[in-house]
Amino acid sequence: MHDLASRLRRLPPSCGPVRLVGVDGHAGSGKSTFAGELATALGDAPVLHLDDIASHDELFAWTDRLLTQVIEPLSRGESAHYAPYDWRARRFGPPRTLPCAPVVLVEGVGAGRRALRPYLAHLLWMELPREDSWTRGQLRDGAEQREFWARWVAAERRHFAEDPSRPFADLLVRQCEKGYEVLPGPGTTVGPDQPLTHGDGPSAVC
Repeated sequence: MHDLASRLRRLPPSCGPVRLVGVDGHAGSGKSTFAGELATALGDAPVLHLDDIASHDELFAWTDRLLTQVIEPLSRGESAHYAPYDWRARRFGPPRTLPCAPVVLVEGVGAGRRALRPYLAHLLWMELPREDSWTRGQLRDGAEQREFWARWVAAERRHFAEDPSRPFADLLVRQCEKGYEVLPGPGTTVGPDQPLTHGDGPSAVC
């Protein structure tokens, strides 16, 4: 983890003075836990959870809000202020500050989406198949969230079919029995004009 943190610190800034690092993957793949450990290794780097940007009505249609509330201020070297969504109360809460720092992590499904990639210094993908991720997520959330998960799975399928992230990942992250394994991602071989014929599932060699 510390080797990865050192590598990220050495990247050139990508969003104003900030090295914005995306942590993407299927729901339930372990993004939040990994991002928390990476943030600690980076000296308590700020973390933006995309669950705070999304909402029941906009599971994936939150790009404009993210750009306006977070990306634009960071690109100017300013702290960002965003209104986190309360999933129980079903409303946005009081503003929260995201400090402008040398490295800022953005974790959540869609962190590697097309509109955000130009601002990312690096994109990390949690390498866990979607069915395994979804099963783990549903076990975590319990029966009371079953109806939401049914809606979420359909929405996530559509999102990654239209706007895949894994093909552009700089690194693939696998959770091991102890710690994580970090592997080169397919993004090092995908050019901006190269057509993609694969989606967000693990490749045969992974």
